[in-house]
Amino acid sequence: MKRIPLLSTAFIFLWFSTTAQDTLTLSRGQCEAIFLRENLSLIAGQLNIPMAEAEVKQASLWPNPQFTLDEINLWATRHQTGGKEVSPPIIGNWGRNQQYAVSLEQLIYTAGKRKKLMALQGVGVEKAQQYFNDLLRNLKLELRRQITELQYLQLSEQTFQTQLQSVNDLLSAYERQLEKGNIAAMQVTRLQSKQFELQKELHELKQQNNETQKELKQLLHLPPQTFLKLSSEQFERALTDETIPTYQALVSKASTNRPDYQLALLEKSYFEKSYFYERALRTPDITVNGRYDRNGSTMLNFVGFGASIDLPLFNKNQGNIRKAELGIQQAKMLSQQVLHNVETEVAASYKSLLNAHAFQKGIDPKYLQRLDHSLDAHTRNFLSKNINMLEYLDFLESYQQNKLSILDAARDLNNAVEEVNYASGTELIP
Repeated sequence: MKRIPLLSTAFIFLWFSTTAQDTLTLSRGQCEAIFLRENLSLIAGQLNIPMAEAEVKQASLWPNPQFTLDEINLWATRHQTGGKEVSPPIIGNWGRNQQYAVSLEQLIYTAGKRKKLMALQGVGVEKAQQYFNDLLRNLKLELRRQITELQYLQLSEQTFQTQLQSVNDLLSAYERQLEKGNIAAMQVTRLQSKQFELQKELHELKQQNNETQKELKQLLHLPPQTFLKLSSEQFERALTDETIPTYQALVSKASTNRPDYQLALLEKSYFEKSYFYERALRTPDITVNGRYDRNGSTMLNFVGFGASIDLPLFNKNQGNIRKAELGIQQAKMLSQQVLHNVETEVAASYKSLLNAHAFQKGIDPKYLQRLDHSLDAHTRNFLSKNINMLEYLDFLESYQQNKLSILDAARDLNNAVEEVNYASGTELIP
């Protein structure tokens, strides 16, 4: 596939239109598009396919003929010729009494070795494709996990920022009341303690954000100084019972699409073709030759033809044939093991998906909105002294835990969907 130029015009426009600073705002879809275009591991891995195709091309070539020029005497002495003209000149006066021989040899493969070797190398092309598919599958899973994690961290930061803003506003009001002597210093200290707690949580989230940013920028091959900001779209999957495929459908797809299982089957095919190729090597190849010899025999100009062949008395390639036979048996057993692993992984990921979906399905979609309204209401009631400090701080703690639990549920469902797609080797669930 032809390499798409790095950072296309549309992407460059997107880059500079987002912000004057090094902040780049992307959606999940845009991240994947950049990943497929810019990830150097993918680009390098894809080159293995034409490399394998080149090996097939090489296997299709016949061996070169061999040209030999020998038995040349550069001059002939009087002692050698007895002063006579033993042989006439070749051109003009050149070549009198000189000898040389010319031969041409060509190796001819027998027993269809060339076609069998091409078939063997052809399996290498299929394996290279499946290795690339497996690399893409693993990198995609890692990319989507990191995207989900960054979305989760950014939404968590917003939750803590909302609480911190509320506490900051209250703290400013209470500090003014403290200056007037209307409240005790302990109440301000309690709010300052909560403020510090929220600031610490935000600091830890920013540290995690930085680490996730690093992983994503490596996958997307973005400049190190870029700050990624992801939109929250598709963080919460609109998953229904009808969109979840059955376990049997997943297993069927996995047995057809999982690169690791396909590689196990190709390994068996490789040894089968290797077996036929090694058996063909038992048949000796033939070398045919033609030879011209001037002044080297009873004839002045001798032209002769010949052929040579190995005699398979001792080496009949027994060891390599036996190795190929054992390779077939080994590949059969390993493919059965890989298939069992595939089915086990599909079953585990499917169970996790059902659990994650059931948990999120039980969350009222309007609950988040009511939580935010409750925060505003509790803040007003606290300022109006309808509730005390302890009640307000308890609500803040509950608010924080509930908001994070809802975000956790969305993250878990997102990751569960990707695990099912990964285990089945295909994107059955969009």
